[in-house]
Amino acid sequence: MAKKTYLQAIAEALRLEMRRDPNVFLIGEDIAGGAGTDHRGSVGGIFGLTSGFIEEFGADRVIDTPISESAIIGAANGAAITGMRPVAELMFVDFVGVCLDQIFNQAAKFRYMFGGKAKCPLVIRAPIGGGLRAGAQHSATLHPLFTMFPGLKVVMPSNPYDAKGLLIEAIRNDDPVIFLEHKLLYGMEADVPDEAYCIPFGEADFVREGDDVTLVAFSAMVPRAVEVADRLEREGISVEVIDPRTTSPLDKGAILESVERTGRLVIVDESPPRCSMASDIAGIVAQEGFAFLKAPIEAVTCPHTSSPFSPSLEDAYMPSVERIEAAVRKAHAYRAAA
Repeated sequence: MAKKTYLQAIAEALRLEMRRDPNVFLIGEDIAGGAGTDHRGSVGGIFGLTSGFIEEFGADRVIDTPISESAIIGAANGAAITGMRPVAELMFVDFVGVCLDQIFNQAAKFRYMFGGKAKCPLVIRAPIGGGLRAGAQHSATLHPLFTMFPGLKVVMPSNPYDAKGLLIEAIRNDDPVIFLEHKLLYGMEADVPDEAYCIPFGEADFVREGDDVTLVAFSAMVPRAVEVADRLEREGISVEVIDPRTTSPLDKGAILESVERTGRLVIVDESPPRCSMASDIAGIVAQEGFAFLKAPIEAVTCPHTSSPFSPSLEDAYMPSVERIEAAVRKAHAYRAAA
């Protein structure tokens, strides 16, 4: 197995599926790049992920669009319900407000409204997250918003191996999938097989096994959770790290199973606290696993404000290793004092 970055793993998944299935095509702003110039294909989106795709697959399958998210998702919806498998890119997830009707009122409801007779095999890729000093309009996560809508599947890979396997699963899926890629992870490297493989939705990954505290984290927060687990292991505190991989479907069984064993739960979620995945999972465990708890549930989230542009403020805004460690220590100490 070769070492590949998160970005390379996603690009490889797209290439493999486009070679396998001629119905798969890409649509978005500047994903081919250089339209009307001598540099066609040299851009490949704002992060260069689809650079060179137009040379291999042509302009009919790598479609540059005007700056109109509603046009991108509207066209992708129509293509999906007529048998194509579009992979639409939103340049930043923050721009989803422009096309939200096409997502939650159309794509997410096609199968339901037509009695299961219609399919909408659409993938919407979008970069998420803070940490790059991109300001309030380019740093959101928004996975809780998508998770709220029935009919959507929401995917948040935390490493290159998962990114490839989950994206291939998403492209082959017959329902609309929101595929959220954290910008801080694009350069992360890991062993990734060259061949195609799928990772099923709704199956959490037990990244670290432990007995003292259950630590649930998403996307770019998973490596930070692992760093905390490694630190505390040296002190004899055993932390179990769970990466749900998908927020819808959510593998709540894995979380409840872990909490039943550890008796303590810490959730790390890079979103504001109100109506977040942290509050959702805390509510599930409080309702279905209250008897397991030996300490109050701890949540580490962003504050209820937009992401700051100031580097120092943004660092304070995002869940840090130090904040996560403090929450785990608090949960662990509560049990020790009981």
